[in-house]
Formats: sequence, structure tokens, C-alpha cells
Amino acid sequence: MALTSPVKEHPYSHLIETLKDGTKFFSPQKLNDPRYDKLPLSIRILLEAAIRNCDGFYTKEEDIENILDWQQQQSKVEVPFSPARVLLQDFTGIPAMVDLAAMRDAVAKHGIDPSLVNPKCPTDLIVDHSLQIDYNKCAIQNAPNPGGGDGPNQSQGPSRSTTSRPPSRGGSHCGSQRGPCSKAACSDPPASSGRPSASVQQIENTPLLCPFHLQPVSEPALKNQEMELIRNKERLRFFKWCSKAFKNVNVVPPDVGAVHQVNLEYLSRVIQVSNSFVYPDSVVGTDSHTTMINGLGILGWGVGGIESEAVMLGQPVSLTLPQVVGCKLVGSINPLTTSIDIVLGITKHLRHAGISGKFVEFFGPGVSQLSAPDRTTIANMCPEYNATVSFFPVDQVTLKHFKKTNFTQDKLELLESYLKAVKLFRSYEDPSEDPQYSEVIEINLSSMVPCVSGPKRPQDRVSVSSMKEDFQSCLDEKVGFKGFHILKEKQETRVPFQHCGQEYHLAHGSVVIAAVISCTNNCNPSVMLTAGLLAKKAVEAGLVVKPYIRTSLAPGSGMGDLVACGVLSGNRHFEGRLCDCVRANYLASPPLVVAYALAGTVGIDFEKEPLGVTSDGKEVYLRDIWPSREEVQQTEEDTVISSIFKDLRGRMEKGNTFWNNIEYPESVVFPWDHKSTYIRSPSFFSKLSKEVPPPQSIENAHVLLFLGDKVTTDHISPAGSIARVSAAAKYLLSKRLTPREFNSYGARRGNDAVMTRGTFASIKLQNRFIGKPGPKTLHIPSNQTLDVFEAAERYQKDGIPLIILAGKDYGSGNSRDWVAKGPYLLGVHAVIAESFEKLHKNQLVGMGIMPLQFLPGQNADSLELSGKEKFTITLPESLSPRQQLTVKTSQGKSFSVTALFDTELDVIFFQHGGHLKYVARTLL
Repeated sequence: MALTSPVKEHPYSHLIETLKDGTKFFSPQKLNDPRYDKLPLSIRILLEAAIRNCDGFYTKEEDIENILDWQQQQSKVEVPFSPARVLLQDFTGIPAMVDLAAMRDAVAKHGIDPSLVNPKCPTDLIVDHSLQIDYNKCAIQNAPNPGGGDGPNQSQGPSRSTTSRPPSRGGSHCGSQRGPCSKAACSDPPASSGRPSASVQQIENTPLLCPFHLQPVSEPALKNQEMELIRNKERLRFFKWCSKAFKNVNVVPPDVGAVHQVNLEYLSRVIQVSNSFVYPDSVVGTDSHTTMINGLGILGWGVGGIESEAVMLGQPVSLTLPQVVGCKLVGSINPLTTSIDIVLGITKHLRHAGISGKFVEFFGPGVSQLSAPDRTTIANMCPEYNATVSFFPVDQVTLKHFKKTNFTQDKLELLESYLKAVKLFRSYEDPSEDPQYSEVIEINLSSMVPCVSGPKRPQDRVSVSSMKEDFQSCLDEKVGFKGFHILKEKQETRVPFQHCGQEYHLAHGSVVIAAVISCTNNCNPSVMLTAGLLAKKAVEAGLVVKPYIRTSLAPGSGMGDLVACGVLSGNRHFEGRLCDCVRANYLASPPLVVAYALAGTVGIDFEKEPLGVTSDGKEVYLRDIWPSREEVQQTEEDTVISSIFKDLRGRMEKGNTFWNNIEYPESVVFPWDHKSTYIRSPSFFSKLSKEVPPPQSIENAHVLLFLGDKVTTDHISPAGSIARVSAAAKYLLSKRLTPREFNSYGARRGNDAVMTRGTFASIKLQNRFIGKPGPKTLHIPSNQTLDVFEAAERYQKDGIPLIILAGKDYGSGNSRDWVAKGPYLLGVHAVIAESFEKLHKNQLVGMGIMPLQFLPGQNADSLELSGKEKFTITLPESLSPRQQLTVKTSQGKSFSVTALFDTELDVIFFQHGGHLKYVARTLL
């Protein structure tokens, strides 16, 4: 962000104060307005940013007044927000960096020093790479030579060996729900597929922790890393150039960590200091889970690529002044309740609260019981309950956390003194500090009870306290989702068997498999620590796990019709998945896996019955050995957090040997390789002039696509694999690539030729010209059905402008940069729809495409439009926000539409042809 200098011209220079160390800051409290003390702390951060960045253009004094008057203006007005920094992943960040490199070329052609083109807002780009599985334990001997760049295609599928998964970083999830873990030899147990089932011994040998938890990486994982680096050398070379050529750009090299881990543990600052001024840290990132950072008292959320580029170039994010839901946490946490139980419980409450698009801010005495990792995990779940942010203001717990990371004592003292000076520091136990919220949701933490899931489906949750009676009911019920229908006379059956020369008895509910598996359930260190401390205390108390649980249980061992049980910490299960004879499988947190292993049965009431009896006859209950929450948090902060950060800092400072050895061009402008299929200079600036062109009417435009309701960003710009019969595939084949080398649209975001051909390439696109799903359209002059790109290419060769007709909610879904860039390069000048998703509407304006809305009650059908007409849209000499324009067709019809320019800034950006050209012209 370009920090506004504190000179007399600044309209709020009278708010500047100085801390003891000489650092200056803008103090909103000096407004002497009683409304400030009632604002939610997240809104106070918006207010401070608006005050500091008030320039009369992007941010005006009326914006400050609107934010200050939040109680009356929420949900009614648009306000600007200038975050302190931008966070980019490599896939989503590469188009932004390519655009900046292309802008340097454009201004250089006009005789301007290209080195002037830099992000104005500090930008961190994390090469958060994702691995393909070219090597696994079984195939390592026959693997291809990584130097050739061609490995087995991922579609062949990895084997189920324990080393077949790529290495993971903290916070990433393994398993089918989230895709392959990104960095460790984590493994789910094999699925039952008619082959002999996995033995308990095999499960015991499965690695339990990723290298995030400091376990060494296997040889196949290292070879997969090597292949990944070689495969992406071209992109990495460009990133290396960016890190050296641009100011205000920090590139975090590969193999350091996943984007959110690096953000949480290294990049987060809580406060920023620039030009002797201190102000709150804040961030927008190109990922919906950027919200994790709210758990550390840092305001941030995910945006699309176009929005992130705009912020990089000095423009604020425009948002509707949000409602803020106060989530009050009360009550004491049950001693047996784990962090996973708490996170899922709060998420469930918020999911049912109807808070879509709102800010959530936590307060109340219960917040102090949550550790920093707990808070970031809750904030990470924002997309699950559709909030914009879940904000935890800084308190003593936050400060204690940062003492273990990258904060010096001086930094901590500055942080605390500044936040207290502007009332951004909370004491959750003091209700007098509670702000006023739009509404308050109260959640009693004592209602969060430890649960397990099962015995057949993960959605069937059972509280641990009810486990014994619930399992009994499962035995009684008819065979179904939960029932096993065991006759009453057989429910007391005991089956003897020999193990290692000793006789044991199994009964219904006996635990025969207890496995801590899958980092889906183990990514929060606290639950693993709880499990470890519980096991340690159990050993110290003299308890042992029955030996047959930890070894093997061979099928056909005379178990009869027993309902034996497995207790797992994985993310999925079904009957017989681990072993054909294990009929009941429960999912539980790691410490409960240990507890049920010690008990040897699921038919136990932990409150009333002992886990076991020691050799000297002493009964030991779960409460006797369960580690306290304070003990777990203390161990986590003192050992885990500090060691993880130390490891991350070491990788940051040391770098990656492959990365360090990459050669990059030492030039101010990037030397584009015209043979490249990954990095290409886009044509956004091909017709850049110094003067702003006058508004030009759209004459005799054809309709490229005639679409219905609910056209999503997935329809507009697919992000998955490149179909072999697509226009993008034809382009890549012309570059002598084989289908196995196509990669994905996501990986090729830096190549406009691929991404333009991928625009509207979804096989689910419903184009009314065609009548069936597919990425086809009608080229109206020739009456031919063509790929969308081929039709647009013909129109452009003939100099024919294009528009799109659509229904309701055009552009809904996840934000992507190419959803507006692609149509722009196809030659689309306007989209006429019944309604737009707001974010996509802004993206269209940002690329110089007019979003035009039918008048209420009108649409293409009511106006009897066939889509095959020619359309003329007349523009006046001067545009204004929300202006009505006239559209005439070649059939003689005329109708009005509303140009969805919400502000004067929207009009300015459109007249310049988008924000990229606007910024370039400011340099010219």
C-alpha cells in the first residue's frame, strides 16, 4: 500500500499521535466521537485504514463518516478498504505477475522507465506447489528419468502404498475430501476391494504424522518433489525474475510451506510499520481460506485474481459495509472435549445461523479458553458457514502465541501499546469492552461434548457419554445404517481365542483395531499432543493395551457372528473396509482412539467404569489420566509452535537448492520465450494510448452466447483438466505437446492463449443456441456450430463486436481472474443479464466490459429476443453511475438497460478500458 505521507494536506493529520518509541499512528479516538467505542473491532480496522488512506479519490471523507456511522449504514453503503498486504499463491498469483511484466513492456514502448511499474501494496507470493504422484514405493525401481520431464501421468493413479502420497504441510488435509496431502507419506488404510484385508500389523506400520510434525520424508516423496520442480522450472524461472525485478514483491520459494502455514507462522505481523508509522496488519489473499489469519487478530479474506491485482496496484477493495454478528462464547469446556469437537461444534452453530456474507466477531469469557491454533482453525472454517470473516481480536493469548514465533520483545511491546492506544486489544473477561453488534449469537462451550461417528456412517455422531447405550441399541436394531440385529440370547456371547500362547475372550463391542490415521483429523497439533500425553499417563499409571489389538487379527479365527469394532481417527469408513470381520467402525479423535484401545471395548461408560485395573489391583478411570487443556496448550506453545516456526524460518532463510540454482534474466523487462506454453505476454496493452479514448457505442454486435440463469464462474472459466477435444488442446497439440503434457487450466494461467481458449469451455455450459450442454456456440453469419473460441476468432477477424445475453445470477461462484479476462480477449464488449453476482460485475468493469441489466420485469424472453439479431448500444458522451442506456436490434426493437456502474470510479475504470490500462496510463 502506498502510505499517505502525514503532511498538512492530509484531512486527518490532526489525528496523528506518537508512541513512546517515536512511532507515529493515526488515532481514531481523537475524533472524540462516542460512536467509535461502540464499533466492532473489525470495523475499527476498516475505519483506521480509511482514515490513513484518505486521498479524496479512492477514499473520501464521506467514506470515513459512513464507517463511523456503522450502526445506521451497515448493509446500505459501499466503502473502500486498503489492506496492508496481498497474499498470492503461485497458481493464482502468476497471472497477476504476468500482467505486471506485460505492463512494463507497454510503458517502455512509450519511453517510460519500466522499472516504475511495481506493486504499490506489499505482495507476498508463495510457491505453494502441489505434487503429482509420479513415484511410489512399488514403482520406484522402474521410474522414469526425471531429467526427461516426462513421468507417468497422474491419471494412472498411485498405488495404495504408504509412501504414495506427496508430502504435506500443516493445515492441509489428506484423504478423499481434500485431495492428496501436499507433503507427507500420510496414508489412509486400504479400501476393501475383494483382496485380503489389511492386517492390524500393516496399519501399525502406517506413518501417522506428516513432516509438518517433523517426520522424515520418504525417497519416493523426494523424487516426486524433484519431478515437480523440473516440470515447473519455467514458471519458477519467471517467479525468480519477479523476486528480483519488482519492488514490494516477496517470493517464498518452493518447499518452504503451504501458503496459509507460511502466512500464519511467518508473514503475519498484527501490526505493520512503514515510514515511522504503525498501523494494523491486514491482508487479502487469492484463496477463500485466507480467513485463517483472523484467528490471530488480523483482518483478511479471500478475493479473486482481478481484485488482488487491483489492490497490488494501489486500489482499495470495495465492499458493502458489512453487518457484524457477535458470537459470544460462554461456559467452560468439558475436560474430555478436544479442539476438533469445539471447532466442529461452533461451525455447526454458525452454519445454522444464517450469516452468509457477514462478519463474525468473537467475544465473551469463553474465547480466552481457545488457543491461537483453535482460533485459526475456527476462522479457517469460514467458507463452511459462508461468513466473510471470523475475527478474534488480539488478547493475551495471542501475545503469548507470538512469543513463540517471530516476535521480539520490542515488537511485542510496540504491538501491545499501539493496539491498546487505538482500542484494538481485548480483555474478553471484561464485558464493559463489548461493542455493539448487528446481532448476537451465544454459544455455550460446555455444550460441546466429545463425540465419535459410526458405526457405519461418518454422519452418525454419538456423544461419548452415550456410547455404551448407543452401541447396545445398534445391536438391537434391525440391520441398517446403524443396526446389526443381534438376537438377545446371542448378545452375551464370548469367543475364546489364542494369541501368543495366551487365551483371550472377544465379545460384541470388543476393540480389535485402534489406529490414528489420516492427517485430516490430526492437522491440529493439540489433538496429537492430547493423544500422546494420554498414552504417556496411561503407561505411568500401569495400564496396557491388550496385545491382540496392536498386532493382527486374522480373518477366519473363529470369531463367530461377533460385532467387533475398529476405532479410527481417519476421515472416512464403512463396514468391512479395514477388515471383513470388523463390522463396526467408529471415527474418533486421536486421544479417544487411545482411550478405547486401553478400554478394549466401545461398550464402556468412561464416567462410571474404569479403563482398566493395574497389576496391583488399582482401578484407573479416564479422568485420572486425561491431560488438562492447560497442559496440552502449554506443551503446544512451548514445544510444537516454537519448533515448527524454527523449522519454517530455517527453510525460509536457507531456501531450496533447486530454487537457489535457477538462473534468471537480470533485466528490467522480462524476455518472453515465444515457444513457452506456460508464460506468455497477454495482449491487454496492445492498443494502449496516452489519451483516454472517448466512450464508443457498440455498433451491430452479434451475440456470442445466449445463456440462461445461474451461469457460474465454473462455466465461464473452468479450472480443471484440459479436455483432449477442446480448443485449448488443439493449441497445445500445435505446440507439439502430448495429451499427458497438457496439465490443467490452473497450471497454465500464465498463458493467455490457453486461458482464452478455455473460456466458456465447460462441458456443462447450457447455450440456448445449441440446446444441449457443451462448449459450443452458433456462428450466426455462417450458421455453423463451432467451439466458442473459434466462433469468437471469426467474429474478431471480421471486426464484429460481441455481447452475451444471460439470465439471473450471472457470474456466481468462486472468483477467478480469467472469468473477465477471457471474455475480454474473446472480444466481448458487454453482458446483458437479468442480474449479476456482485463480485463478477466488478470484475467485468475492471476489464472494461459493460455489465448491463434488463429493467425489472424484463428479460430476453419477455422482449422476444432470439439472440440472432444484431445489437447496437448507444453510449452518451459522458457516463454516470446507474445510467439507463438504449439498446436497438436489427429487427427494429428497442429496450432500455441499466449500466451497473455503482460509483464514479467504476465509470473511470470502464472509460480507460479497465483498471490495468488505467494504472498504465497514470505512468504515461
